[in-house]
Amino acid sequence: MSDASLKSHRHRKIYLPSEILKMNLMKAVILSAGFGSRIGGYPKPLLKVGGIEIIKRTITLLSPHVDEFIIVAGKYYEDIKQFLEKNCRIKYRLIRNEHPEYGNGYSLLLAKDHIDGKFVLVMGDHIYSKEFVDKAVKLEGLIGDAKPAFVDVNEATKVKISNGVVEDIGKKLSSFDCIDTGFFVLDRSILDGIEFRGEELTVSDIMKKAKPKVSILSGYFWIDVDTKDDLRRANWLIVRNSVKGSGDGLVSKYINRRISTRISAMLVNSATPNMMTAISFLTGIASSLLVLFSLPLAGIAYQLSSILDGCDGEIARASLKQSRFGGYIDSILDRYVDFLFLAMLTFCYGLSYPAIFAIFGSFMVSYTSEKYRADFGRSIFSDVRWMKYLIGKRDERIFLIMLLCILGMVNEIFWAIAIITNMRVILTVLFVALNSRS
Repeated sequence: MSDASLKSHRHRKIYLPSEILKMNLMKAVILSAGFGSRIGGYPKPLLKVGGIEIIKRTITLLSPHVDEFIIVAGKYYEDIKQFLEKNCRIKYRLIRNEHPEYGNGYSLLLAKDHIDGKFVLVMGDHIYSKEFVDKAVKLEGLIGDAKPAFVDVNEATKVKISNGVVEDIGKKLSSFDCIDTGFFVLDRSILDGIEFRGEELTVSDIMKKAKPKVSILSGYFWIDVDTKDDLRRANWLIVRNSVKGSGDGLVSKYINRRISTRISAMLVNSATPNMMTAISFLTGIASSLLVLFSLPLAGIAYQLSSILDGCDGEIARASLKQSRFGGYIDSILDRYVDFLFLAMLTFCYGLSYPAIFAIFGSFMVSYTSEKYRADFGRSIFSDVRWMKYLIGKRDERIFLIMLLCILGMVNEIFWAIAIITNMRVILTVLFVALNSRS
């Protein structure tokens, strides 16, 4: 190897995977200079929806894809500044719009000198799901929704497409191809030739003139908040769309979730996931103690704890506060509640072989699922398709116990739980074995 090539080799920079990822990140512009007049004169980006402020939700979801945020604020500049300083540990630049009456297009032009190359543009009053953001950032141009499920199409900004680009855009279009989601992945060059002429300029005006590409992304949650009714609806929709995708039994799917999501929607902006975990646990403990006084009431309280057990996860997912520890401790506390309830039944009504196998089977149902996750690194419900047809999940067992408690059939509780849980464990092992061979 020559001296020159050796010198070049020695000085060649080797990038770590995290550095390579960083080089692929882009900036994001968040337009937050609205007056909030339709919401009661409050800064919409700071509205707490689904347990987290709109602007913080947007920043949190975009952070894996963005290395700097350019935020344009108007009347509520100081409020947004204080919030960012206190709550967001990100690299950002806050720009003051002294004339928000000139429209959000003018706000975008104020950010022009602080962006280069590819950037994300979002509105400060729009809410997106993680799934939407993760897919949208990989697209290009105006992100449109051809089948919007969560917004009022009559009030939405409509887009007419021609040859894959914006032909026309506006709220009053009678013929259109998609709805503007308020999410854009653009290049700075799109702003070249766009000038402010002293009159209102909207982002739609810029899109109409620049004619960017349109990418369609349908079937994912997004919504914009303009009024107090929108705020209430958005809060409910975020919680409803935060229900976990797998693992629910029939009782959770058709009964518990219909109640728990309504409770979560009422409490999501004031209660934390940990608070709901504690409430569910204490309700479960109370149900066990009630066995000493009233079996029917104990069964109802046990079922109530099962309903509340769904709230912590719903609130955590809605407010982007999920944690491995939260799921870990929730699972442990569930085992304590189940053991204590069955143990109190045996204490009050006598120990029997069915009672022993009922307690053992209840633990083994959970153990087989968690053991699969530990060994395979994935949820058994996503890998083994037959699992969703097996009865005996925790919500189903608790509902059955409640019914039998109301009927005063204690011995039948032990027999039913012993048979259902242990048969489920045997079939789970069989299904995993069959799945491993396929």
